Amino acid sequence: MSLAPTEPAARIQSLDVMRGFAVLGILAVNAAFFAAPWQAAVSPLQAPLAVDETTLWSWLVMHVFFEFKCITLFSILFGASLYMVGGERADKDKGKVLHRRLIWLLIFGLIHALVIWYGDILVTYAITGFLVMFARSWKPRTLMIVGIVLYLLAAALQGMLALILPIIPPDKLSSVEQELAAVFALSAEELARLTAAYQSGYPAAMMENIGTWTQFFLSSAFGLVIRTAGVMMIGMALFKWGFLSGRSPGWVYGLMLALGAAALAIVGYQAWLNWQAGFELLHMTSAGMMANTIFSIFVSIGYASLFVLIAKAGIGFLSGPLAAVGRMAFTNYLTQSLIMTTIFWGGWRGFGLWGEVDRPTLWAIVLGVWALQLIWSPLWLSRFQMGPLEWVWRSLSYGRPVRLSRPAAA
Repeated sequence: MSLAPTEPAARIQSLDVMRGFAVLGILAVNAAFFAAPWQAAVSPLQAPLAVDETTLWSWLVMHVFFEFKCITLFSILFGASLYMVGGERADKDKGKVLHRRLIWLLIFGLIHALVIWYGDILVTYAITGFLVMFARSWKPRTLMIVGIVLYLLAAALQGMLALILPIIPPDKLSSVEQELAAVFALSAEELARLTAAYQSGYPAAMMENIGTWTQFFLSSAFGLVIRTAGVMMIGMALFKWGFLSGRSPGWVYGLMLALGAAALAIVGYQAWLNWQAGFELLHMTSAGMMANTIFSIFVSIGYASLFVLIAKAGIGFLSGPLAAVGRMAFTNYLTQSLIMTTIFWGGWRGFGLWGEVDRPTLWAIVLGVWALQLIWSPLWLSRFQMGPLEWVWRSLSYGRPVRLSRPAAA
């Protein structure tokens, strides 16, 4: 019997619910990078996304509840999918499907990164997937141990400045601050140039996009692959143990939910300290980022526990729309990029609002896109088995067209 994608009735709903929440949450974080220079997206003091006492909530909600947590949850689920699609390494047929799946993901990712938006994660997932796929027959305990080691290594690399800052001589500290300031410096002239490029039309915007993606990829790929590989291995271990599919004891989910809430409180407290420090750049790029870097995975697993419990409780008005968004995560992720670049890029490509909105307005746009995807995903799946881009990707992965339409009722 030839291999085929999982039928809708056989899908694990808790995984789809988590995936739906994750892809919506990713937009909440990415929105600032669509709308303004990356420096403004990273720093809450940079125009045009600078915050004050009245708009601080617009940064806090994104930072505390979504930043790092949703991409981490999505990586956990991707790790599980590597095993679900590829099976054990001894299964050569499934291995071929997984190999083609990752090749096509890399191609889609490059198109997305270069032609649509520089903040692509698909290229990183494809590259990391090619590495982690060789570990899919490891025992869950081994996957978990190696995953934790890689996660901590990536956290150490990302927090290197925080680790070495206490030992930097005071007379050298000013030079470190100057170097950081140079990285984040954005003169009025440069902001005007970027605004003109993104608002003038697609060719100029695409050239800026390609340059930014190249800069980001070359500078961050090594550490990002290490972190993503660790999280994927943790996800694969959690799936093999039955945690992600709801087969763990109820007290385990309760414990993970409590740990996630505690981690969320730590991240929230650190965010308040960042505000008290005036979002000073040296603080924000060192100690100010460590809570989120280290504890985000506990929040992500806490979110996973919450959605397992919601799915098991049969709370359909919550789980149903989120599961539909999750079943179409590939389509919805790429659609988010198309919608956001249409809103913010100019010329024939869109409305040209790049650099024109503040963070509260950005949240209104995000909520609008969420509502659109929560409505259109169930409507589409009422007639089709999967999203349109899922159909393309799976057909290419399995080497033949797979069924898109829902089978007729008996």
